[in-house]
Amino acid sequence: MAEMKRTHYCGELRLQDTGKTAVLMGWVQRRRDHGGLIFVDLRDRTGITQVVFSPETNAEVHREAHQVRNEFVLGVKGKVRPRPEGTANPNLPTGDIELVVEQFEILNTAQTPPFPIEDRLEVAEEVRLKYRILDLRRPRMQHNLKIRHKAMFATRKYMDEQGFLEIETPVLANSTPEGARDFLIPSRLNPGKFYAMPQSPQQFKQLLMMSGVDKYFQIVKCYRDEDLRADRQLEFTQIDIEMSFIDQNDIFENMEELMQRIFRETIGMEIKIPFPRLPYSEAIARYGIDKPDTRFGIELCNVSDIVAESDFKVFTRVLAEGGQIKGIVAPGCSNFPRRVLDEELPSFVANYKARGLAWIKVTDAGFESPIAKFLGDEILQKLANRMGAKAGDLMLFVADKPKIVADALAQLRLKLGKELGLIDKNRFNFLWVVDFPLFQWNEDEGRFDSEHHPFTAPNYEDLPLLKEDPGKVRSQSYDLVINGYEIASGSIRIHQWDIQEKVFETLKLKPEDIKSRFGYFLEALQFGTPPHGGVAVGFDRLVMLLTGDESIREVIAFPKTQKGTCLLTGAPSEVMEEQLRELAIKVDLGE
Repeated sequence: MAEMKRTHYCGELRLQDTGKTAVLMGWVQRRRDHGGLIFVDLRDRTGITQVVFSPETNAEVHREAHQVRNEFVLGVKGKVRPRPEGTANPNLPTGDIELVVEQFEILNTAQTPPFPIEDRLEVAEEVRLKYRILDLRRPRMQHNLKIRHKAMFATRKYMDEQGFLEIETPVLANSTPEGARDFLIPSRLNPGKFYAMPQSPQQFKQLLMMSGVDKYFQIVKCYRDEDLRADRQLEFTQIDIEMSFIDQNDIFENMEELMQRIFRETIGMEIKIPFPRLPYSEAIARYGIDKPDTRFGIELCNVSDIVAESDFKVFTRVLAEGGQIKGIVAPGCSNFPRRVLDEELPSFVANYKARGLAWIKVTDAGFESPIAKFLGDEILQKLANRMGAKAGDLMLFVADKPKIVADALAQLRLKLGKELGLIDKNRFNFLWVVDFPLFQWNEDEGRFDSEHHPFTAPNYEDLPLLKEDPGKVRSQSYDLVINGYEIASGSIRIHQWDIQEKVFETLKLKPEDIKSRFGYFLEALQFGTPPHGGVAVGFDRLVMLLTGDESIREVIAFPKTQKGTCLLTGAPSEVMEEQLRELAIKVDLGE
């Protein structure tokens, strides 16, 4: 093997390389014995080249090639030649050529893999994750890893050009109140005390602004002990950004240019900037959700005033209780059968706590619905006019508390958009959602909580409302949404102590709690903090969109399952009793 050094990758050779001597190294994708000739498709991360073992070229090499099997690791040396007429493979970039082997070596053998190393794969995800090293050999997964690399590289290039410093922040930190449970790490040197792995570098990046670093970024691992789903993992990656002496527009401009760069350098797509902006209140009113997929229509329509005078008691009772009635139009769906209308769709919205779903078909002959007689022709026509429903369409209504109405119709809208084929999967719709509320009301505790975190700056126009009506205070926070996914979130931060104090008062935080949880941070805040703000990009979700996948597990090399386990390594695992004693920990699993 010492004499054989790789000169080319398997996916590199082309017709213009005819006559060259090349050395390839890779895995056997498949082997075909045609009697006199043995053909092997040799694969590495760049692609596949067909190599030919011929007894006329080297009888000994041809004889040894009979023992080659799938996933054997080979080194081959030979000359590049055009494939014989009629045998070219137009589906391969290397399909015009083949390598005639003069010398080769089996670098390693392989057992029969549990599934074929190819993209046309129907294998349970659990099996793929258990044998992740084999799964990652597939061309699709190699492509995803390459896109991820390109996105990281494009980010670092852009941020460096803009004068940002990449600064690492601690992984062993203190526990802070965020949106999910912390991962705790016991301290051997300080028995009974724990570090927390950061859910984000939020406080550290603000401390960097206080330290005179005016442009910070980091591609950073974050950790949240939360329930998992397709776009969540216990450990995930963020592009973390913070800037001083700026306002929201500076954040938007930098982020839009960064997205332009990433999309151009990863998938060759040019995206238009600036991105549209949509107030939070309008997003909820029109789409029922603060991360709307705007690639298709079907917007929510409030019809409470129209049905208020009807004889339909379900609607009038909900309105009397302070609820609302909203609807959506399912285009061309007046042919839905009663089984779908009376069973499947009501069952679907029930998952979001809706107590029912009313429907009205619009036909050439008029309106058809079990509730039509309670509404009357005039109200039915008003509903169709306001909602823009025409013959052949289906009007669907939910009557309940505003949040339930929003949640149920938002999800029903997405379901219809997918099932009716209304979504262009090759399209990327970017959207800034702005003017989030600063607080959310906690009914259980009878007080306000922060919508994001207590250091988010209020809209300065709304400062008088902090005492008068905190629920109406807008924040200087923003989310970047792409195709219905929250890709980035951030805010302008509070840099003035008197405003921070008012926010704490509104949250009814006790002085001792403030000191224990944020003491060091608040002390730093009093030493001349500049105006600053930032944003964090969910990097895994972004790469998932770039690759066209529907799960971030497809773009993470070694992900966890939905139960938080690594099927490849067996993590999490038990530890030795001696290790627990050193950490002053006793495990009590209960009965």
